[in-house]
Amino acid sequence: QVQLVESGGGLVQAGGSLRLSCAASGSIFSIHTMGWYRQAPEKQRDLVATITSGGSSNYADSVKGRFTISRDNAKNTVYLQMNSLKPEDTAVYYCNADVRNGNLQFLRVWGQGTLVTVSS
Repeated sequence: QVQLVESGGGLVQAGGSLRLSCAASGSIFSIHTMGWYRQAPEKQRDLVATITSGGSSNYADSVKGRFTISRDNAKNTVYLQMNSLKPEDTAVYYCNADVRNGNLQFLRVWGQGTLVTVSS
């Protein structure tokens, strides 16, 4: 099995920063694209940012210039540095990864989510 474990969420004031981490573990042959999504109360889950194994990144317009996604392939970990946070960034943040497991099967794996709350 492959698991993703997120950390780094919490409560921050508007204008502040947080750094989320997501580590993959288990029977992993390779990890391809990794990403962060978020879901605010009573809203759908939306893309925040993705990053390929080669380091190419993609961002939602709402976070461009404020958030930075990065990854450490040696640690099977993806990060999300969030700066200039706004109350509308409040959501549960989920990481996901496209993984080839030890049986060479392709899986899309999701983490359990971490809550980010931005107070005004």
